[in-house]
Amino acid sequence: MRERTADRVARLLAMIAYLAAREEVTLADLAAHFGVTQAQARRDVETLWMTGSPGYLHGDLIDFQYDRWEQGRVSLLDSQGMERPVRLGHGEAVALVVALRAIAELPGLAGPALTSALDKLTAAAGEAASTAAAVAVDRPAAADAPQVAAHLATVRDALARGRRLDLVYVGASDEVTRRTVEPLALLSDGDQWYLRAHCLRAGDVRHFRLDRVVSASVSDEASERRPEAADPAADSVRPRGDHEVTLTLDPRARWVAERFDGQILAESAEAITVLLHVADPSWLDALVLDLGPDLHALAPAEHARRVAAAARRALAAYDEPEGGRS
Repeated sequence: MRERTADRVARLLAMIAYLAAREEVTLADLAAHFGVTQAQARRDVETLWMTGSPGYLHGDLIDFQYDRWEQGRVSLLDSQGMERPVRLGHGEAVALVVALRAIAELPGLAGPALTSALDKLTAAAGEAASTAAAVAVDRPAAADAPQVAAHLATVRDALARGRRLDLVYVGASDEVTRRTVEPLALLSDGDQWYLRAHCLRAGDVRHFRLDRVVSASVSDEASERRPEAADPAADSVRPRGDHEVTLTLDPRARWVAERFDGQILAESAEAITVLLHVADPSWLDALVLDLGPDLHALAPAEHARRVAAAARRALAAYDEPEGGRS
């Protein structure tokens, strides 16, 4: 499987710190330390060699000792300060404190870890913390927020105790059903909370949106251990949606597959084809419009027609006289 961009960036940053702490290492030792081939380690060093501060002239770039490199040895001459811990600027500290405060107010996200991180950052931020305290974040309060928070507590209780859950659930078609499920994990895509669970009625793993749960109660019955339902990757990705779409993208938009857990069906120098599972068509509309010329094609046709109509409406708005429709 092709390496994710985020994984390579993390390795490159770690590689700088590793080399900065050593006078010299062989290419073979560098590759062995990071668990990659020597060819990949060589590509990593060559990438770092072209990386640096804005300006990208002599003195702005990470530098290595060239004659040692020719002998298969790596000696870092100039790290451009990237081996040192990053210090937040005043504006960055303010933004981070405000963001953490906003997250702490979201249903189901407040907890000891978040509170501890916010306290430590506030203490270290100094004047920036005072500035952040004066910033008010307005967000529309969801009408179902208290209900979702209550369901989160119930699901976490069932997960901790290894018990089944009895649900009354409203599906996407507005059908109300009663289900007994064995909870596996709680997931969030940033907009909604989902319960990943083995549904006894369906006989398979399903995702349940917590804002569609009418009631949830912990059963006296213990959940069974189901190795076939275990999917470690599913606990850290966007839940599978009801809509399966295929996007043909410019290669520079490969981030779509990585960020949204898409499956790469085909890849060439000209285009990349990505399969996505989408829960909310309006989310897809926004993604496609943001992609602009990086999107070459979208299937099925029903989604392409809907996005095209949204694009026409947006363009038409630019033709309206100033002040709105006449």
